Order: sequence, then structure tokens, then C-alpha cells
Amino acid sequence: MGNIDLHNHVIPENVIQAIKREPEKFHTKIEEKGGKRYFDNHGRIAELLPEFHDVEAKVEWMNRVKLDIAAISVAPPIYFYGLKPETGLEAARLANDGIAQMVAKHPDRLRGMAHLPMQDPDAAIIELERVVREYKFKAVELATSIEGAPLADPKFRKVLKTIEQFGCFVFAHPYQCLAHGGMDAYYMHNFVGFPLDTTLMLAHLMFSGALDELKTLRILCAHGGGFMPYQIGRFIHGFNVRSEPRMNTQTSPGEFFKRFYFDSLTHHPQSTRHLIDMAGADRIVIGTDHPFDMGPDDPMAAIDAIPNLTAGEREWVCTLTAQSLLGEDRPPRRI
Repeated sequence: MGNIDLHNHVIPENVIQAIKREPEKFHTKIEEKGGKRYFDNHGRIAELLPEFHDVEAKVEWMNRVKLDIAAISVAPPIYFYGLKPETGLEAARLANDGIAQMVAKHPDRLRGMAHLPMQDPDAAIIELERVVREYKFKAVELATSIEGAPLADPKFRKVLKTIEQFGCFVFAHPYQCLAHGGMDAYYMHNFVGFPLDTTLMLAHLMFSGALDELKTLRILCAHGGGFMPYQIGRFIHGFNVRSEPRMNTQTSPGEFFKRFYFDSLTHHPQSTRHLIDMAGADRIVIGTDHPFDMGPDDPMAAIDAIPNLTAGEREWVCTLTAQSLLGEDRPPRRI
């Protein structure tokens, strides 16, 4: 199947048109300036590049950077978790239908990830059932926290259990951060806040006992897993010497760490080498963050730059791990 990217974003055209019709409803605006369209989400302006909504532009880019398959998921600005529940459900349905339409145009090149209205867990389950039934999606993109609540919060447990029961995996991607202090300047909400929120998500899942219940749920973490792969030793040590982390679970974070998957988007080849050494190549996938500017210019060159990458490790990172998550092939035994 070649090179597979599991971190690739879209903003479907049907969502764009819905926002243009009713910007107040979605608390978002689409503006046109100089023949280009821009996305205004609470004052944050981003150009609506063709690769966000034009499936042909997306595939053309994939051809250019030597990616064979991409699993597409909605961009964080249209998570819409802060909307009223009924509007959140409408937005999720639009996004899922739009993603399915994009996939249908190039089913050999694209896979779809579901988006759920997590402000209403019951509606999220209904929409998940619809998407799995109608579109056969094998993945669900969720934010690492939902409007100030960690993903491990008990109110989301039934959604995670349903995802687990359907055999789908979660792609966890941040859009806000539970911790806000000191991140207003220098774009640090992205540089620090995004990886920090992924780290907090992992910590809450580990220490809350959620993973003791969700024994087979697979979770893929964006941006190389935040700070967790570098600090897992501190979590293990703290678990061994402190009583607080053992209030809800007797399972070491070191054991839970083995269950997670991570994309390769660390922005430094030595960091990706460390990630492979800590988690195993069979837990790593390509992640491009396309078409945001925080993605690599040449994703395959970033893979090739990883020090001492063996042919076997490269096959897992580029193909086999993603195949396993997508359920499209039976991979060789875990290395």
C-alpha cells in the first residue's frame, strides 16, 4: 500500500458553504479577499488553501510528496464543540458527509475519519453509529480535551466504549489546552499548548482508571505524543513513589504507554528516533498535519532523515502500523 499518512486535515466544501450562509450560527466567518478565501475562527485568520477542500488538490499534493494514502480528518477550527448541541450535531453530520464525498472521489487514495459532537455524548454515539454504518470509517478524530474537560472525564466514557466496540481507533488531536497560563504570546498556544494538552490527555487516561476499562481501545496521538515519550520515566517513577497516582489504578503508566500509537511529527529526526526507541516502530505512523504550516515541507525526507532507521522500522512507520490501525491487512508479528 506504500506510504500512509494518518494525520491530514480537511475542511469540506459543504461545511464552508454552511458557514457562509449562517456565520452567526457557527460562530465562524468565511471571508474573501483578493480572490482568496480566509477562515476566521474567533479572530484567528487562516487562508482556506485548496488542499483543505479540493480533493484533486489534495491528491496532487500527495503525488508530489510521494504519499500513497491519506486518512483525512477535520481541521481543529471546525471541531465546533462550543456550539449548542443541536448545532454541533448538524456540523458533525456536515463534516462527515463532506469527508465521505471526498473519499468517494478517490477511494484508492483517501480514508475518512469520523467527527463527533462531543458536547452531547449521546448524539456523538448516534452519529458514530451512522458514520460506521453508512461510510465504514475505521477511525474517529477526537480533541485531546473537550471545552475544558479531559477526554478521560466519565461523561465521555460511553463514547470511547462505543468506539472500542466498533473496532475503530481514536486519532487524538489538540485544539485547546487545559492549561492556559503563559501561552498567549509567540504562537505558544500551538508550540507548547498543543503538545502539553496531548500529554495531559495521556496522563488523565493513565491515572483515572479509564484505560483499565477500555482494555482494547487504540489511541493514536498527534505531534509525536507531546511531551510524554520524553517524560514517561518521570510518570513511572512518580507512580512508584507517590500514592496519588495509584488512587484509581494499579497499572503502571509504563504499561499503559505501550498501548498508544504516535505519529512521526516531531520536527527533528533525533526526536523521532527517540520516539521509535521508546514506543517501537510498530507504534509509529506518518503524520503530516497537511495543509497547515506546522507540517513538514517534505514528509518522506523527514522519515529518511531519522538516524539509523532500519528497513524494517521504515516499513512499519510508513505502511504496516497504519495498515493495522485501519484494519486493511494483517501485519506481521509485533517487533
